[in-house]
Amino acid sequence: MKRLNLIFIFIALLMLVLLARVYFLSIKSNTYYEQLSKQNYIKRVYKAPSRGIIEDRNGVALAINNLGFSITIKPHLRSYKNKQKLLKIVKVISKHFPEYNEEDLIKKYKKLDSPYKHDYVDLIDYIAYDDFFSKFTLFNSIDGIKVEPSVKRYYPYHNVASHILGYVGTASKKDIEKNELSRYSGIIGKNGLEKYYNKRLQGKIGYKDVKVNALNKEIEVLEEKKADENNNLQITIDVRLQKYIQENFHHKSGAIIVMNVNNGEILAAASFPEFDNNIFVGGISQKDWDDMRNSFDHPFTNKLVNGLYPPGSVYKMGVALALLENGISPSFSVYCTGELQIGNRKFRCWKTTGHGKTDFRKAIRESCDDFFYKASLKVGINKISKTMDKLGFGHKTGVDQINEFIGVNPNKAWKRKKYDKPWYIGETVISSIGQGYTLVTPMQIARYTAFLATGSLPYPHFLKGKYKKPKKLDIDPKYLKIVREGMYDVANKRFGTASRHLKAKVTLAAKTGTAQVISIPQIEKKRMKEYELEYYHRSHAWLTTYGPFRKPEYTVVALVEHGGHGGSAAGSIVTKIYNKLYDLGYIKK
Repeated sequence: MKRLNLIFIFIALLMLVLLARVYFLSIKSNTYYEQLSKQNYIKRVYKAPSRGIIEDRNGVALAINNLGFSITIKPHLRSYKNKQKLLKIVKVISKHFPEYNEEDLIKKYKKLDSPYKHDYVDLIDYIAYDDFFSKFTLFNSIDGIKVEPSVKRYYPYHNVASHILGYVGTASKKDIEKNELSRYSGIIGKNGLEKYYNKRLQGKIGYKDVKVNALNKEIEVLEEKKADENNNLQITIDVRLQKYIQENFHHKSGAIIVMNVNNGEILAAASFPEFDNNIFVGGISQKDWDDMRNSFDHPFTNKLVNGLYPPGSVYKMGVALALLENGISPSFSVYCTGELQIGNRKFRCWKTTGHGKTDFRKAIRESCDDFFYKASLKVGINKISKTMDKLGFGHKTGVDQINEFIGVNPNKAWKRKKYDKPWYIGETVISSIGQGYTLVTPMQIARYTAFLATGSLPYPHFLKGKYKKPKKLDIDPKYLKIVREGMYDVANKRFGTASRHLKAKVTLAAKTGTAQVISIPQIEKKRMKEYELEYYHRSHAWLTTYGPFRKPEYTVVALVEHGGHGGSAAGSIVTKIYNKLYDLGYIKK
């Protein structure tokens, strides 16, 4: 009896186990297998939006998408059985578009095709609409070919504002790892605003869930979410002014910035030489790449934020503020004889005969080096560096461009950390006139000049509507008044270093600068003229300005690489820019 009971219990337990398993398979795992089965017949197709258009402040398109067509080929045509079909397709393509070689197309197809690939193979990404439209019906009727709309980035103004705008290129494997959407768009911003605002410009991806049969043929669209194309970008530049600057900059290389001193909006900015961004979209040739890469004028460098230069005499207004902040009297003066002897070295003033008795205002007006030599020794490099730090040197301006450089605002601790060497008195002297270790970007000079005009440091920007309140600095207004008077004299008074070169429709304040590229040996008794030097040994020429003087609205900063004297090299282009600003209605007298 006991044995019989055990058998019944065993049978009952077995039945319970079987019932539990049936319940699990039929009820509990239903959701799991339903999802699994969906994968067998539902395919999600992702759709990248068209890249956003970049417009200038007035709505003029600077970066657009040209409409065209792409050609994709049915997969699995590599086999012997289908080889003739593949050859026939590439022959048709090559016949109508001779720029595509049959052999190259076959190689590309074989590289992209595989036994596990079910989607069509992307053979040609883009053929212009006008070139393809007349052949659309023919290609659409060929079995194994799929023709679809396609777009290609295009910059209608070619080399105007190329460094600001940047360009797009084919998304690399590394790009795709960081940016999933670029897997579907195939492109990504590589430089300039195209890269800085890439996430915004690319928009948000869409998709559709499609029911397909065993042959991967679409039967029904089950769900669709459209790509978000609210991704246009409006920027602060006026292409009319930008184009005007491009046409009137008659030097080999340099940089120009036109910025609103009150809110940091950049109305125009150019880094020369510019280049046509369109050559990068479809892939630049090796020859063009080598020519640009090896050029001594560095066309690839965005000199606005990545060019590092000694500031020369445009630095002197900041040094003057540092001197005044650190106990030097506003009535302080020196007698300039044309040189200062320290030990066995002579530090020359640019005017060999000297400037005679010189105070702050005259030192700025006539750019007297000796004044700053002697005054800087009374204050020292650390205190000067502290004021220059407040003025933004040694820091990023925050402008919306990639990889902005910070430059060098030297002091004793900086040199010890950089070179493990002490600071010497002579280094204070040359730093006081913007030479030595000091390095700045044109964007830093533009921001600093805006401060001299208004008493606040604005935040430069290209995105329209992006505004951050300017930073007010605790520098005594009476010290700023001294500096402004000196800058007024530079542009408007006799002996002002730019007075002969600035003849604009509005009253300006200015400062010229000559930044040496090579040092002058002590054995040189007389300094060579700039035109006597080899071109790439000539000094860089600076001219920084703001206007109108009484109610400042804009700063125009010009850097001419190897241009010599700032006034003569840049005075003409700066004058033309202010006159254009006046003609366009941006400023009044």
